[in-house]
Amino acid sequence: MSKSITRKAWGTVHNEDIYLFKLENSTGAFVEVTNYGATLVSVVVPDKNSVPGNVIIGFPNLEGYLDDNCYIGSTIGRYANRISNARFTLNGNIYQLEANDGINSNHSGSGGFNSKVFGFEVNPDELVFVLHSNDGDGGFPGNLSLRVTYKWSDDNELLIHYKAVSDQDTFANFTNHAYFNLSNGDLNIADHRLEISADNIVAAGSNYIPTGEITPADVAFTGDSLRDGDDNIKSVNSYYILDKDKVAANQFAAKLTDQSSGRTLTVNTSNPGIFLYTGDYLNSKHFNHNNRYCQPFEGLCLECQLYPDSMNKPGFPSAMLPKHHMYSQFITFKFGLL
Repeated sequence: MSKSITRKAWGTVHNEDIYLFKLENSTGAFVEVTNYGATLVSVVVPDKNSVPGNVIIGFPNLEGYLDDNCYIGSTIGRYANRISNARFTLNGNIYQLEANDGINSNHSGSGGFNSKVFGFEVNPDELVFVLHSNDGDGGFPGNLSLRVTYKWSDDNELLIHYKAVSDQDTFANFTNHAYFNLSNGDLNIADHRLEISADNIVAAGSNYIPTGEITPADVAFTGDSLRDGDDNIKSVNSYYILDKDKVAANQFAAKLTDQSSGRTLTVNTSNPGIFLYTGDYLNSKHFNHNNRYCQPFEGLCLECQLYPDSMNKPGFPSAMLPKHHMYSQFITFKFGLL
């Protein structure tokens, strides 16, 4: 696992210290994370010519994250993705959330975990971020404790493990919102190729709220380039339902490749699906690691998570976390070469 885990002071938020942590393996490849939003800041791995490069969008300083409105690299909670009409009913009680996406809630509004300061534990081979969310935070019931564990292996695999427990029944759904661009320099992800081990998606309307229907995935898209028939980058905001047999046969939930750099990203997860977002609305007020402002389609997200709006769709698998039960889901991002 990680050869070393180091940290440096990175600023303060609400009089709380923010740190930038570096997890480096024996090959010199490394990831950087911060306790502000339990955020993944950089992933530096070699290309086909053994030249190291950063393969996610991130900022070189804390200010970029404080002004960010695209959830770049952050931990999403209490509930990832959209909740229709910003409300749900649980045990006969109606819970009203913040409507930050029209009349709907997205990524739990301004009270989301992406802007929280986490505590941390530095262990020999892992970094753990910890957060206590009070009953009523963001409108959600229950005092909830969350642990987000980062591990970085010698074969350039990043493990992110989420564990949470609440003292009341609640809904919980956590993910990481990294924007991947394996080329480390190209302005967009148009020439990346992506395969997702899924046959179906959750159908959604123009506001990205699920209709409740399950429809076939765009076979022409999965396993193909990110361009459409007119050679434009495809705009995708869809939840892909992973097929267990396909995942087992392919040995991945999703695989992203970039021919120019020779880099690959293999994704696996315990979650039932992946929300693919191709970065249509990506923007920034600060320069990113590549010394430019973030632009649409400069990176894509592979958000491993539970079903969106499941609390309002009786036909979807439940995301209810019973009180005193353990929420436990993992994501692995393994970086390699063609």
